[in-house]
Amino acid sequence: MKTQKERWSRTELEIYILLLCANVDSKETPEELRLISTKVDEQSFDRIYNEFTRDTEEQRLEKIQDAIAVNDFSHKELENFKKEMHRIFFSDKQFSMMERNLDKILDNIIY
Repeated sequence: MKTQKERWSRTELEIYILLLCANVDSKETPEELRLISTKVDEQSFDRIYNEFTRDTEEQRLEKIQDAIAVNDFSHKELENFKKEMHRIFFSDKQFSMMERNLDKILDNIIY
């Protein structure tokens, strides 16, 4: 993760969280990646995606927790994160057990 001085923007954090949601079943579909990539310019998406792919699952959750802790998100912003997460989870018209588990884990981190 970036140093404290260079912490993620809210959009970068959202992209990272959505990548985690898309990858929960160990495969990101083209549809999921398209939905995520439309939120940011291509260069930023590639940078965040490359960082994401280098991180372990534990590192990913720690980075999200750290980024949430240093940003002052409103309840509405957190709700919007949740809606976007569900868009990714349901992009394949299913809500698998792994997706439900990650949803609960992220709820604990985000709220």
